[in-house]
Amino acid sequence: MTTEMNAPIAAIVHAERGAADPLLNDFAAALNHQGRQVHGLIQQRPDGIKADTVLLDLQTGTRYPIFQNLGAGSLSCSIDSGGLAAASLVLRRALDANADLAIANRFGALEATGGGLAAEMLALMAAEIPFLTVVADEYLPAWQHFTGAAGVELPARRTALDDWFANLARRNT
Repeated sequence: MTTEMNAPIAAIVHAERGAADPLLNDFAAALNHQGRQVHGLIQQRPDGIKADTVLLDLQTGTRYPIFQNLGAGSLSCSIDSGGLAAASLVLRRALDANADLAIANRFGALEATGGGLAAEMLALMAAEIPFLTVVADEYLPAWQHFTGAAGVELPARRTALDDWFANLARRNT
């Protein structure tokens, strides 16, 4: 892990599932309100129901369902690969737009094995577009490997996000 607060790669590291989602949403909204060009995906889980989870495009408001209803007895992975593939276009647009900040809803099991949104995350990092995601404690070692330990690990606190982004802005002026 890098301790440099001006590294353009950051993750909100947390132990409690879903705890960072409202924080990430509020942070993105505040930056957009300031006129920053924030692109990416925020996870929303209405009423806490997994099957209703969507990825929200911060620029267009488009919602991408990411889980399939496989039935009550199913033990299979319920990720909707089509929904995830459609949502990946949002991160590619962030790259094309040279966004002030790109956000991906999380680095999780799929990304830890090279799937999910991993390719888009790597492309954003390679282009040095400031990039923020959420990482659960259980995926932190995979995240550190994925980033080559070049990412800042942030606590799930708004002040930490504000300080990180302010340091980036100073670096780029």
